[in-house]
Amino acid sequence: MNREIAIERVALYARVSTRDGRQDTENQLIQLREYCEKQGWQIAAEYVDHDSGGHSRRKHFQELFADARARRFDLLLFWSLDRFSREGVSATLKHLEALTDAGGNWRSYTEQYLDSTGIFRDAVIAILAVIAKQERIRRSERASAAVARLRRQGKADHLGRKRLLVGSKLERCRELHEEGLSLRQIAKQLKVSAMTVQRVLAP
Repeated sequence: MNREIAIERVALYARVSTRDGRQDTENQLIQLREYCEKQGWQIAAEYVDHDSGGHSRRKHFQELFADARARRFDLLLFWSLDRFSREGVSATLKHLEALTDAGGNWRSYTEQYLDSTGIFRDAVIAILAVIAKQERIRRSERASAAVARLRRQGKADHLGRKRLLVGSKLERCRELHEEGLSLRQIAKQLKVSAMTVQRVLAP
């Protein structure tokens, strides 16, 4: 049986990447505020980041978790899941679970099924968990394939450096590349050489 969850204080989260000048967080916030007004909810806080969603080091993203633990709001409302996080299903699921563990609820404005107060909450979490598991498996398979390719190419002496980009670092490298960063910029963020990055991204 689903318990009735009382919602009074709501926090809003909006994010855009600084690399996309066409987007504006205010466009997200206007509709989120209107939605809260219709529901009769008080807006306790607004968290706005102008940063990539590919990492969790966003200033206000971290602040909202601290406030969730302090029970300063009952529910976090975000525009869509990719505005909340683009770190991959596994990391995103951990963030949602962290909010729940802190006593907070969450809801996506544009994706009605993503709602920790809704009747499909357990089903959605179960599906995300399965996808996250498959994501980890694929990530491990890609890392193993990359190491095997180096061995076939006779570059076994570079395997030690290659291991620096296994798992989350390997995924982060590809995300940064998709965001348009140069090899040197990616290398600086991951603290490896530009040559290592080039080898990882090579077709």
